Amino acid sequence: MTGRQGVILYGPPAAGKDTVTAALTELRAQYRQFARLKVGSGKSTGYRMGTAEQLRELEAAGGVVYANSRYGNAYVIDVPGLDAAFAAGVPVVHLGQVGGIRALIDGYPADWAVVLLWCPREATAERSAGRGDSDTTARLAAWDATRGDLDAHPSMVWDLTVDTTASTPRDTARLIDQLLAQRAGAATA
Repeated sequence: MTGRQGVILYGPPAAGKDTVTAALTELRAQYRQFARLKVGSGKSTGYRMGTAEQLRELEAAGGVVYANSRYGNAYVIDVPGLDAAFAAGVPVVHLGQVGGIRALIDGYPADWAVVLLWCPREATAERSAGRGDSDTTARLAAWDATRGDLDAHPSMVWDLTVDTTASTPRDTARLIDQLLAQRAGAATA
């Protein structure tokens, strides 16, 4: 195993992935949200916007670790992006698909801490409406898909599971940070 540590946050829309990542960054500057390559339109904040041609070139070069489509866009985890993220610190990758987690763990060597952030469907609806999302219906459909994904993969192993309606983002960040510290200590022992 490499000495590189990364965090994978899995959960449905509005489970707190962005908020927990911000809390991690406040806790320690080395944590940084991984900016996935996004091919499409809409929200660009938190993404590296790309073109279909760039995606084809990455695919041809074997540089795509995982890609999925949602909300009419392609979202890509790529080798050059991960290389840059690890050079800058501890990347925090947001995912909503177990297949993406497995592709990342199998396709990019690092000590990945896999964290399930969960909230009930009602919490996703309230949080989405509260932050002014114009696509709450699509986010609820994604919540349903995430629930189905979990149900389809009952053997998935989580290093940490957090109900974000019961744990503050700061407390969740501390739990994740402690998990990484323990794993780093175990690796050097």
